Amino acid sequence: MKLSGRPERGLPRLVRLLVKVAAWVLVSIFSLWAIAALYFDVRRGWLRLPATFVFVVAFLAILFFVKGPWLRLIACSLCSIFVLLWWLSLQPSNERPWQNDVSQLAWAEVHGDQVVIHNVRSCDYRTEFDYSCRWETRAFDLSQLRGLDAYIVNWGSPWIAHTMLSFQFGEDQYIAFSIETRKVTGQSYSAVAGFFRQYELIYIVSDERDVVRLRTNYRKGEDVYLYHLTGGPVLARRRFLEYVKSMNKLYERPEWYNAFSRNCTTSIFSQREAKPGEYLKFTPWDWQVLLNGKLDEFAYREGTLAGNLPFEELKRRAYINPAARAADKDPDFSRRIREGRPGFEMTTPITRLPALRILKRSQLSGSGLAPDALNFPGADPVGDSRWSWASRFDAFPGREAISRS
Repeated sequence: MKLSGRPERGLPRLVRLLVKVAAWVLVSIFSLWAIAALYFDVRRGWLRLPATFVFVVAFLAILFFVKGPWLRLIACSLCSIFVLLWWLSLQPSNERPWQNDVSQLAWAEVHGDQVVIHNVRSCDYRTEFDYSCRWETRAFDLSQLRGLDAYIVNWGSPWIAHTMLSFQFGEDQYIAFSIETRKVTGQSYSAVAGFFRQYELIYIVSDERDVVRLRTNYRKGEDVYLYHLTGGPVLARRRFLEYVKSMNKLYERPEWYNAFSRNCTTSIFSQREAKPGEYLKFTPWDWQVLLNGKLDEFAYREGTLAGNLPFEELKRRAYINPAARAADKDPDFSRRIREGRPGFEMTTPITRLPALRILKRSQLSGSGLAPDALNFPGADPVGDSRWSWASRFDAFPGREAISRS
């Protein structure tokens, strides 16, 4: 009986020890975050080190002078909770002394197929930090929207990238969206500071000669890859209007940028979470989105990238830095960086898209889509969960160009 009783008494002690160790690990991580939050986010620079010092002293005093392990644990947690409450009280603003390249927020008016975007950026660069910016108002006709392209910009770790989308209108008009940090004068980007409340979020709407050429021609150590997406005008229209809706919200109510939860890629997916069988089967919290440096490879596996090539060859040919440097200030910059690249030969005018599935007007009620929302009368292929990528492309005129063996 004694032998059988010893494990029973020892097991609870082991469980309590494991719980205690796990609790202290969590509290320690929480406390390290609190120290970093004080160091980065106390608004007056001269107060940052003193505030951090006071927190560390208080934490150590609790460890040495408070009796009882669980009481010490609770007291240390409360210190970090007070910092968290203060941190959550920090509010973003649209009224700060912004750098010239982020001084204006884009916003749009939508009237049926006609979209007018205000504060479209067009910067002329002499060097990365020496430039002249114009802010323009431009009109777009959604009935002329032909396709959607993705830029993946690798700038350091192979697991981290910057993601941009570009929309083609008509034969040769492109408009790019880049979700970025909005920095004040004199501020620079820090990957570590990006996890705290250092930067507001901004949607840059721009010429490709601006946001793309900046990264290929002027910044050092950035490799830019350009892919054509397979969704066609239907998907392009939906994504475009999602961008418009999100940037209008940001114009009215500022938000913080966060390198983990609200960045250039998670913001794209949080605009409208994808359903299975459309766009990508990812959510903003998928690790493949959070570690977005491999997003193009994952997108390829989902059948989202056009081009009938193995991925390694497709990516090699998607690299545009040399072509962008050669094109430089050429008005045909967008055409030249796409010339001869796999996947772009399948761009198809919208008039060639067949009405694959016709719905009655009554079937669209409550769906949030007008009958003309997909550019041809009554068609709603994305409203049906049974509408798979395969069935879309079986009827798509350019299917031969994107099918894979």
